[in-house]
Amino acid sequence: MSQPSGLDVRWPLGLLFAMLGALLLGYGLLQGSAEQATRINVLWGAVLLVFGACVLWLARRGQRKATPATTTPT
Repeated sequence: MSQPSGLDVRWPLGLLFAMLGALLLGYGLLQGSAEQATRINVLWGAVLLVFGACVLWLARRGQRKATPATTTPT
C-alpha cells in the first residue's frame, strides 16, 4: 500500500478551476456593462483562473520531483 498510484488529483482539479475561471471571466468581460454582477463575475473568474493555474503549477512541480525507484530492495 506504500506504492504511489499514477493519478495526481491536482491535474484534474487544476484544469477544472482554470476552465471555470476562464469561462466566468470571459462571460463577465463580454457583458460589457458596469453592473455589480458583471464585476463579481470578472473578479471571481480571475480568482478561479489564478487558483487553477497555481494548482497546475504545483502538479507539474510535483511530477518533476517524483522519480520512480529503479532499484529493488534486497
